[in-house]
Amino acid sequence: MALFPRTEPGTRDMTSNRGASLVMLAALQWALLGPVARIAFAEGVPPLTVAFWRATVAALLFASHARLTRAHALRRPDRVAAMALGVVAVAGLYVSYFESVQRGGAALAAILLYSAPVWVALGAHVVLRERVTIREGGALALTLAGVILVALFPLQGTAEIEATPAAILWGLGSGVAYALYFLLGRNLFANNAPARVMSWALATGAVVLLPFVTWSVMSWRAWGAIGFLATVATYGAYLCNANGIRLIGPSRAATIATLEPVLAVGAAYLVWGERLSAPGLVGAAAVIGGVLIAARAR
Repeated sequence: MALFPRTEPGTRDMTSNRGASLVMLAALQWALLGPVARIAFAEGVPPLTVAFWRATVAALLFASHARLTRAHALRRPDRVAAMALGVVAVAGLYVSYFESVQRGGAALAAILLYSAPVWVALGAHVVLRERVTIREGGALALTLAGVILVALFPLQGTAEIEATPAAILWGLGSGVAYALYFLLGRNLFANNAPARVMSWALATGAVVLLPFVTWSVMSWRAWGAIGFLATVATYGAYLCNANGIRLIGPSRAATIATLEPVLAVGAAYLVWGERLSAPGLVGAAAVIGGVLIAARAR
């Protein structure tokens, strides 16, 4: 039996379409993070509490997944790194993103989150001594220009939220935390079962957030929103994305994933009536274009 059996053209097309569909589904699930989180905030649940319950429930799901699939235990030398990932890229990312959503809206937060490629490139250059090509540099400049436009000309017609400096700083902070997720997780995910890494990181993030939880009775709408964030927009989205990457490769998956901020802006408009200004839309297009160029360059 051949180790890599020949795949018929029709089968390859079906596999490619299935992989692309899975990545697009993951992008949609992640795009709903902000709009759904706003439901919990509207019910009086603070961002820190939402972040804690999201991390806790998702950690249990990933731990169960790892156990059911009999994934190898996390390598002992990598456990500290996985816990560091939990501190920075779970607790830090969840809190900064949700704070940005609560203060400045889901659309603004989603676009600012995609400043991550700028921070990834800078971190890879400074820490890992990776060379930034001219094409990548141009893509990063385009992304940064778009982020500045979105920050200066954010929303229209949303009286209950405002793009304050705090909202913008929290959004940029989520971009930094998202970048650290890639930089810290590169070797972890390459050398360990991803479900094990995620369960360790999420559990650590939940422990870090525990002292800041507001313990009170929450409405069924708040619990429903938190359940969606943990099961669909975290566990489900990760599985779809991971299987999509396996079928079509990381480069094409990264290109398709640039749909996420587009879908997030659309969802924020449909659910909450959030509208970016005309310059903000130009900035959003620049961010997505820069990320797209950077993804194809790599």
